[in-house]
Amino acid sequence: MELKMVIILIAVAVVCGVAGFIAGGIHRRKVAEAAVGSATQEATRIVNQAISQAEQKKKEAILEAKDEIHKQRSEADKELRERRSEVQRQERRIIQKEETLEKKIDTLEQKDEILSKKLKDVEDRISEVESIKKGQFEMLERISGYTKEQAKDYLLKNLEEDLVHEKAVKILDFEQRTKDEADEMAREIVSIAIQRCAADHAAEATVSVVALPNDEMKGRVIGREGRNIRTLETITGVDLIIDDTPEAITLSSFDPVRREVARLSLEKLITDGRIHPARIEETVEKSRKEVEATIKQVGERAVIDAGVNGIHPEIIKLLGRLKYRTSYGQNVLNHSLEVSYISGLIAAEIGADVKLAKRAGLLHDIGKALDHEHDGSHVELGYEFAKKHKEQEGVLHAIQAHHGDIEAKTVVACIVQAADAISAARPGARRENVQNYIKRLEKLEEIATSFSGVENSFAIQAGREIRIMVKPDVVSDDQMVLVARDIVKKIEEELEYPGQIKVHIIRENRAIDYAK
Repeated sequence: MELKMVIILIAVAVVCGVAGFIAGGIHRRKVAEAAVGSATQEATRIVNQAISQAEQKKKEAILEAKDEIHKQRSEADKELRERRSEVQRQERRIIQKEETLEKKIDTLEQKDEILSKKLKDVEDRISEVESIKKGQFEMLERISGYTKEQAKDYLLKNLEEDLVHEKAVKILDFEQRTKDEADEMAREIVSIAIQRCAADHAAEATVSVVALPNDEMKGRVIGREGRNIRTLETITGVDLIIDDTPEAITLSSFDPVRREVARLSLEKLITDGRIHPARIEETVEKSRKEVEATIKQVGERAVIDAGVNGIHPEIIKLLGRLKYRTSYGQNVLNHSLEVSYISGLIAAEIGADVKLAKRAGLLHDIGKALDHEHDGSHVELGYEFAKKHKEQEGVLHAIQAHHGDIEAKTVVACIVQAADAISAARPGARRENVQNYIKRLEKLEEIATSFSGVENSFAIQAGREIRIMVKPDVVSDDQMVLVARDIVKKIEEELEYPGQIKVHIIRENRAIDYAK
C-alpha cells in the first residue's frame, strides 16, 4: 500500500516535473517570442528611420547638386557670353583691318600707277637728255678738235696734277701737325732726361802705350834673342810694338782685357826691373787676378750706381768687362750706365716701369763683352747669355729690339731704343773712322742722286744734312714733298747712322733774257 503510494507519489512528482518543465518551456518560448517580436519591431523601426533619414539626405544632396549644377551652368553661360562678345569684337577688328588694308592696297595701286607714269616720263626725258648730250658731245668735239678719248686723257691729266698738289698739301699739313705734337712731347721728355743725366765720355783706343824710363829699357824688355818679348806676347796674347817712338812701347790687341793685363804686367816688370821668362809668367798671373778682381768690383759698382738689384753674378762679371770695351770710341760701360739713367728718367716721365727700364738699359749691350770670343752679333749673344741666367722677359725683349732686329712690342723696349740713340748720338760721345765717315757721306749723296729729277746733292753738317738740287722742269713744287719723302724712306732703309738726317730739297727757276 505504501509502495503504491510511493510509486504514485513518484509518478505524480514525475508528471508534475514534466508538466512544470513543459510549462516552463512554453513560458520561456512565449517570453522569447515576445522578445523576438520586440526586437523585430525595434529593427523595423530603426530600418524605417534609417530609410527615412537616407531619403532626407538624398533629397538634400539632390538639391545641393541641382544648386551646384545651376551655379556652374550660370558661370558657363556667363563665360560663353563673354567669349562670344570677345569673338565678336575680334571679328569687328578683323573686318576693320581688312577694310583698312583694302584701302591701303587701293592707295598703293593708285601710287604704283602714278609712279609707273612718272617712270615712263623720266625714261622719256632720259632718252631726250641722252640724245641732247650726244649732240652736245658731238658739237664739243667739233668745236674743241678733241675726240672723246683725247678729252678724257686731258681731263685725267689735269685731275692728276690737282691730286698731286692736294696730296702734297695734305702730307705737309699732316706731317707738320704730327711733327709739332711729337716734337713738343719728345723735346720735353728728352730735354728733361738729358739735363738730369751728366755723364763723362772718355774715348779709349784699341792700343795702349806704356811709358819707359829710358830707351835702354826696350832692350831689357826684348831680352836675349827676343825671349822676353816672345814670352810676354805668348802668355798675354798681345802684340808688343817697339818702334822708333822714344821711351814708349805700344800694346796692340783686339781684346781690351788682354791688353789691360799686358799693360799692368809690363808696368810692374819695368818698375821691378827683373825681366825674365819666369818673372814674366808670375807677374802676368798676378796682373790677370787683379784685372778679374777689378772687373768684378766695376760690375758691382755699376749695378749699385744704376740702382738695380737681383742680377746674376755672371752677368755682373760681364758688366765689369765692358769697362775695357769701346764702341766708336765710347766706353761701353759708361754708355750702358747712361742708357740706364736716361731710360729710368724717360720711364718716370711717361709713367712706365722705372726699375724694369733701368735694368733693361743697363743690360742692353751686355753682348759686347762676348762678341770677340763667340760668333754672332752682340744682340744675339747678349740675349742668349741673359736668357741662360734667367733674366726677366721684359729685359730679354729690350735686348733683342734695341737695334731694331725685331719689332719693339713693349714700352720698355721703345724707351731703351730711344735712350740708346740719345746716348750714342750726343755730339762728342762717339768718333767715327775717317774711311767709314767718307763712305757714309758718299752713300748718302748716291741715294739722293739715284732719284729721277735730281740734278745734284751735297752732304753737309758731318752727314747730318743733305741738300738736293732738283730740275725745275722735271720736279714741280708739289712733287718736291713726295720726292723728299721717298728719299727719306730710302735713307732709313739703306743707311745706319746716329741721330737724324735732314733732307733739304731746293728747286730754282731762272728767267734769263738779253737786251739787244
